[in-house]
Amino acid sequence: MTTTTTSRRIRTEIPGPRSKELAAAKEQYVSSSVNPATPMYIESASGSILTDVDGNEFIDFASGIGVTSLGHVNPEAIAAAIEQTQKVTHTLFSVSPYESYVEVSRRLAELTPGDFAKKSALSSTGAEAIENAVKIARAYTRRNGIAVVDHGYHGRTNLTLGLNYKAQPYSAGVGPRPGEIYRAANSYPFIDGLDGVTAARRAIAHLEKISGADNLACLVIEPIQGEGGVIIPAEGYLTTLQEWAAANGIVTIADEIQTGLGRTGTMFASEHFGFVPDLVVTAKAIGAGFPLSAVTGRAEIMDAIPAGGLSGTFSGNPVACAAALKIFDQLEAPGTLERAVAVGERIQAGLRALKERFAVIGDVRGLGGLHGIELVDADGAPNAAAFKQASRAAYERGLLVLPGGSDGHVLRLLPAINISDALIDEALEILEEAFATVK
Repeated sequence: MTTTTTSRRIRTEIPGPRSKELAAAKEQYVSSSVNPATPMYIESASGSILTDVDGNEFIDFASGIGVTSLGHVNPEAIAAAIEQTQKVTHTLFSVSPYESYVEVSRRLAELTPGDFAKKSALSSTGAEAIENAVKIARAYTRRNGIAVVDHGYHGRTNLTLGLNYKAQPYSAGVGPRPGEIYRAANSYPFIDGLDGVTAARRAIAHLEKISGADNLACLVIEPIQGEGGVIIPAEGYLTTLQEWAAANGIVTIADEIQTGLGRTGTMFASEHFGFVPDLVVTAKAIGAGFPLSAVTGRAEIMDAIPAGGLSGTFSGNPVACAAALKIFDQLEAPGTLERAVAVGERIQAGLRALKERFAVIGDVRGLGGLHGIELVDADGAPNAAAFKQASRAAYERGLLVLPGGSDGHVLRLLPAINISDALIDEALEILEEAFATVK
């Protein structure tokens, strides 16, 4: 392995001997459909550092795809969860209710965008919450159609597979996809160069042609797309869509699973655009690593399904709720969101400097703790090969990053929003070295 100035965290070749042993066992006992993106097996984590079974350290710019937004093994959330395990770990709220479920719902009503009465339904995963949101919208409107936009990602259940933009690797070959899903172009400024209002009108005209507004129950949209490549829509796109949806009785559902709870420097990414959805879906960061998700929105819409119609065995688990309440406390504490903004500004300054140096970088964009580096070839086309080279060089030097983009050509960064300046600078040094290896 090449020795570099930033490989001091790495003690063995990557993967190390113990990780290789576990990889061999994985091949024997774990379905090949479950395929880790990196070869090192993690033993422990703290803050923004992961340590693998061979003692190698990695600066974590993945955060479990946005879950550990306030750091791994968050002390306050973990202490609350441990305390809860000594009281009760499970009853199921719809059988024997408990206070923390109600309190999480109250806090979400306060935190989510919109000055109107709100209610919540808790669940376990983001995909489950998306499905609940769609069910609620259909029950409320008595319509079937679902509108989504290009490059979106919403989960891996049967319905959400149909909502996703790309088939590989999620839905190809697994049977028929659900119907009554209508897709329109997103606002993608780097590609289409359109202002937000024009992009929205293009999407609206297409949806009205292929579905008809009076057939649509809901519009499901990520305010900023994560998996799709950290696509930040042009100003006016989301609000124009919202105005059209409201005028036509269509429920707007903001998928804030990756972008919510401080990730972009505001409590929810919708706030950057003046977008006030009818329903907001929250997951990932809400539970600090414990499975928890929610649909929160207008009370009259949330009550559309009859009593008993929304639940699941582990929905709103009390241990996860206890952790979530501590996450809310930390996010609302003075300075937390301001720190997320500062983190984003420092990362973007570093990425812009890299863009000036490396022609393979076509665009850099992001807010807070969510950033994308769009990699292109000499003709400006998506360059997935460059992502593979750069990401491998990064983790060999001690930095974990994520893929993004519908063509697998966007290098995605999701650090904790309370990461230190020193770790940001070290990560940027590693990225500089990684891009220097790209052919």
